[in-house]
Amino acid sequence: MTRPRIGFLGTGWIGRHRLSAIAQDGAAEIAAIVDPSEPCAREAQALAPEAAILPSFESLLSAGLDGVAIATPSALHAEQTVAALEAGLAVFCQKPLGRNAAEARAAVAAAEAADRLLAVDFSYRLTAAAAALVKLLDAGDLGEIFAADLAFHNAYGPDKDWFYDRAQAGGGCVMDLGVHLADLVLWLTGFPEVERVAARLFAGGTPLEAGSERVEDYAAAQFDLATGASVQLACSWRLHAGEDARIAVHLHGTQGGVSLVNVAGSFYDFELWHHRGTARTRLVAPPDDWGGRAAVGWARQLAEGGGFDPAARRLVDVAALIDAIYAAAR
Repeated sequence: MTRPRIGFLGTGWIGRHRLSAIAQDGAAEIAAIVDPSEPCAREAQALAPEAAILPSFESLLSAGLDGVAIATPSALHAEQTVAALEAGLAVFCQKPLGRNAAEARAAVAAAEAADRLLAVDFSYRLTAAAAALVKLLDAGDLGEIFAADLAFHNAYGPDKDWFYDRAQAGGGCVMDLGVHLADLVLWLTGFPEVERVAARLFAGGTPLEAGSERVEDYAAAQFDLATGASVQLACSWRLHAGEDARIAVHLHGTQGGVSLVNVAGSFYDFELWHHRGTARTRLVAPPDDWGGRAAVGWARQLAEGGGFDPAARRLVDVAALIDAIYAAAR
């Protein structure tokens, strides 16, 4: 197993956190950093002193790297991912991979054509609570899943202007938060076909009209899965939630239920509860240092070879569901 050399494109809070996780794990060498903000680049370099600070994305592509982690505004993800893959680099990209399914499909196609590893930072899959939930599903302890209720409410909202620019972000809270819920429910249920999508989007409490350039800060969607399950999804920015965040995945089965929920408004602490009738059992509780696991997993997979992983094709399914929510709301 070789130790790949990787670069980081974008070292804001998320990029820096993922860089730190890989550096601490040691599966890969952090060799290069690119960020238009010199203070951000210097903070990242303090975590990986051996890394060179390079002036541009183009210089990163020609630096003799094996892979790149991308944490830039959403509008750039697909274009930069394709360019990196075509240059022979594996890619770990922040979500969303693209602003729509067409962009995501192009990125996945580029990965397959180049036979390079492509992954997206759907980090909630890597929580201890999600791992325990998968074990319940695999064991059949819940029976047949016939309904799911999903929520991700952020009482603050993003602190960068580009999140509120449709051209740069591709959308609002659905693209930012709802994409995690869409990924989780499809991943947990084996990526079935999605049917009969309905949705409503709001900005400042007012329904968004077709063609509006504003991005949504509240969304409610309902859709069915080909398995027969009915799914309710809600997400928001700046909701009067009474706490920093409300995050929940409730699955309802014929033999039991399960709830993956955040604790006391935390963005990071999660519990998993198993329900049978009026009784419930807590299966997982904090602490759980899960934030960097997806990045570390990508780096380790890259060290083991780094060829195309067919699981990347499912990234298009997630993007297609987000497209369907926006289309239904229009």
